Amino acid sequence: MSNSGPRAGGPTPRRSFTPGQKLAHLEAYQRACDDGTGGGAYLRREGVYSSQITEWRKLRDAGVLEGKKPGEKIGKPTPEQAEIGRLRRQLEVSERKLTRTEAALSIMEKARQLLEDISESAEQQHWYRKP
Repeated sequence: MSNSGPRAGGPTPRRSFTPGQKLAHLEAYQRACDDGTGGGAYLRREGVYSSQITEWRKLRDAGVLEGKKPGEKIGKPTPEQAEIGRLRRQLEVSERKLTRTEAALSIMEKARQLLEDISESAEQQHWYRKP
């Protein structure tokens, strides 16, 4: 038998990530999603699961990852930290919606002004014509 199988060298040790690596993965994953290159492709390339990204987001939003040194125990967020994280995410979503709404209102105002200008010029042309 050949020793070239997946467990030929024995079991591989479990991977662990430092808080800095977790934050770096979160940023790179978000960039990949925003750029359209694909978050799934990033996860496959880096060997990271989407459930890890979800958990790390919760920890980041709760402020648990920041200021930790490599090897320092992270632990679960307190209920207050979890609530702060939830509220931060909610604020981000609301701010994105507000930005979109403001842009839509600006476009609608410009369209209204354009239609008003067209209407006025059509009225002026009507009065200048002779029957």
